[in-house]
Amino acid sequence: MPEQYESEGAISSAGMGGAMDLAVTEAETLERTPGGPEGTGPAEKPRSLWSDAWRDLRRNPVFIISALVILFLVIISIWPSLITSGNPLKCDLAKAQEGSQPGHPFGYDGQGCDVYTRTVYGTRVSISVGVLATLGVALLGSILGGLAGYFSGGWDSLMSRITDIFFAIPVVLGGLVLLSVVTSNTIWPVVGFMVLLGWTQIYRIARGAVITAKQNDYVQAARALGASDSRILLRHIAPNAVAPVIVVATIALGTYIALEATLSYLGVGLKPPTVSWGIDISAASAYIRNAPHMLLWPAGALAITVLAFIMLGDAVRDALDPKLR
Repeated sequence: MPEQYESEGAISSAGMGGAMDLAVTEAETLERTPGGPEGTGPAEKPRSLWSDAWRDLRRNPVFIISALVILFLVIISIWPSLITSGNPLKCDLAKAQEGSQPGHPFGYDGQGCDVYTRTVYGTRVSISVGVLATLGVALLGSILGGLAGYFSGGWDSLMSRITDIFFAIPVVLGGLVLLSVVTSNTIWPVVGFMVLLGWTQIYRIARGAVITAKQNDYVQAARALGASDSRILLRHIAPNAVAPVIVVATIALGTYIALEATLSYLGVGLKPPTVSWGIDISAASAYIRNAPHMLLWPAGALAITVLAFIMLGDAVRDALDPKLR
């Protein structure tokens, strides 16, 4: 009892100022504690979609492996001399169809060209076609789809009917018809064809994303404050609608690389003396029984490249889609 009276007397003698000092001291102690009041740590700033996605991607082994493979492919496509010193157009008919030899691990093709050197140099064409076609498709489809989704009305109806027409055109058959009359040996006719028939998929994705984003409260608030249509599209809608476009474009990049090889194999894509995996696969198909190494290496490089981009797209989709978390 005497101890209780002494405690009460001490508190009462401190008055309101002492009680407030005690409360402030306890608050400072909790704030300095690393674990917080319940060991949960100090309050963190809310992370954005992109920061959450990057954190998930860094922890995803599929993303890391596919990104490293793609980085390697990009490096050798820019500087193929880093891993080979040969000339892909230098051939020796005396060595035609010969197998692996010292300094030539992949052997020789039907014309006596080094398969290893041609496989390395073929990376440049495949990566260039895939990247350029993806950029063109993404830009054209995003712009047209964004405008159609935002303004709706007659423009949306017209574009929907146009996309239906393009969707009805078979891609390989369209390439056989359109590229058969092209005599250029550059990659631009092939890239232009892919953009011409490939923008419709990105268009529909972008249109749906914009229609969903423009119904959000922050867009309505910006419109009520007098923001222009261009500002609303670029500052408020585009950053929140670009995620699904990135996912689809990443996966489509591998598809365009495979499409280029298919068209080159059929003889309407890239043409010799351009070094392409599709051209080498087409030339090696006649010797598959006698010299399978001619087909194995360019076909394997093509499969690994396409698989790497598809795996990367799947990892990006998992990171950017909140429903999959």
